[in-house]
Amino acid sequence: MAQRGSDDKTEHSSGVPQLTVCVIAYNSGPTLRTCLERLGAQTFRDFEAIVIDNASPDPGDAAIAAEFPWVRLIRNTENLGFTGAGNQGAREGRGRWYVLLNPDAFAEPDWLATLVAAAGRHPQVRSFTSRQMVAEQPGVLDGLGDVMSITGIPYRGGYLSRDDGQAREGVVFSPCGAAMMIDRALFLALGGFDEDFFCYGEDVDLGYRLQLAGEPTLLVPDAVIHHVGSASTGGAKSEFAVFHGSRNRFWVLFKNTPWPLMPLVVPLHLAVLVFVYLKRDNRPHIGLILRAVKAAFAGAPKVFRTRREVQKLRRASIWQIAGAMTWNPRDLSGRRPVIRPLRRL
Repeated sequence: MAQRGSDDKTEHSSGVPQLTVCVIAYNSGPTLRTCLERLGAQTFRDFEAIVIDNASPDPGDAAIAAEFPWVRLIRNTENLGFTGAGNQGAREGRGRWYVLLNPDAFAEPDWLATLVAAAGRHPQVRSFTSRQMVAEQPGVLDGLGDVMSITGIPYRGGYLSRDDGQAREGVVFSPCGAAMMIDRALFLALGGFDEDFFCYGEDVDLGYRLQLAGEPTLLVPDAVIHHVGSASTGGAKSEFAVFHGSRNRFWVLFKNTPWPLMPLVVPLHLAVLVFVYLKRDNRPHIGLILRAVKAAFAGAPKVFRTRREVQKLRRASIWQIAGAMTWNPRDLSGRRPVIRPLRRL
């Protein structure tokens, strides 16, 4: 049920919460407890909280979630990945808005209130993303929404740069799945996350489909979370993260990129991939990358079948899609945020 407080004035008379907040746990350990403590301290109270224990080998995840009586705990018997569990949470939820929060993301007390206020100011927008800070490095950004470069390499805007007040409310290419809010009906209508991705890149894939459908994603810089990052998957350079991230980037391109852009984007993507992984620090991953590329092309026929359905929903022009990307190579190399003004739809 929706979490309530003595000063709760916002819950609908029907008993249906305004928000469904879903936390997907897998070997999350103590970060999950901090995540839920911060969620429980939100000033906005009209939400239900779902924790999905994604068949974690660590029994502590379910035990931690059970410490919070206002949390609905769902225990899966198999690991559905972030994608499958994310879709499960959307189906199980009752709120108009669907909020995804990573178990290693710690929200400021007004995080939900700020997102809801932004939705009220911009009724034409149905997808929102947060300002993410690095949990262990005060003043350092973890991301200002996701950016798509013309090379087909997505990145978190501002990642690991100093937070010097550059964030402004505006449109970004994609929400980051660590702390996002989307109209639940829209999420389900678009098919939710692509479950073939399992983990990594699924939020950019969703963001790309939002772009194709003409649905903007708004960065709300005053909605702040503090993110550890990759706490459940062994770190950003783990074999799991490198393999799934590399494979899934190809699938994002194959599925979503309009045909006139494909001859430009795919060769650039391959060229950048070669350049990046020939650097000394990345050479140990070359074998893993080649395996990921092989898997990406092996799965391409199925991705292209899915592509037909995705492109049928496209409402944006090719020029609008190209304009939503960044063509400046310095943006990618410097991980610069790309935030554009919101225009009336």
